[in-house]
Amino acid sequence: MASMAEAVKPDSGTVERFRAVMLPHLDAAYGFARWLTRDPTVAQDVAQEAMLRALRYFHAFRGEEARPWLLRIVRNTWHDIRARRGADEPLEGVENQPADGPDPEQSALATDRRRHVAAALAALPTDLREALVLREIEDLSYKEIAAVLDLPIGTVMSRLARARERVAAELGRRLGRRDHGLRDL
Repeated sequence: MASMAEAVKPDSGTVERFRAVMLPHLDAAYGFARWLTRDPTVAQDVAQEAMLRALRYFHAFRGEEARPWLLRIVRNTWHDIRARRGADEPLEGVENQPADGPDPEQSALATDRRRHVAAALAALPTDLREALVLREIEDLSYKEIAAVLDLPIGTVMSRLARARERVAAELGRRLGRRDHGLRDL
């Protein structure tokens, strides 16, 4: 008896179309998985499983926006994995990548700001973090976020407003001042 994957094995034309349409969004899939899982190794697993699912169900892709379609699969894959595990694992650490540039002081300040922003994002509840990452990091429109999260646009707007307020408050608390240089969040 053939397995599910073998039963819906895509033909070479479908695989080539999948590569052309979906592979450009692999970094976005991994990035979103990284924010969801809070673990780079688990994020790789989630992104890989999501890509396999996307290929398996590519026949259902109707030419709509590819990135939101793939990111919704990433989100669903993470929720499925998390449900099997039974818990959302805590953030063990935030990766610090120094900024490019010749000035070590500016690089250190930028690294510190990134660390604070990443920690503030990680402290958000999952529903708020998902919306904010999709908007501010993945640069999706409200309509695209609504499609990824399967929510009305008004709910997306509300979550974004709450997430921005919480991040601003957390950054203000962490930095010990009101003006944290992130007025546009």
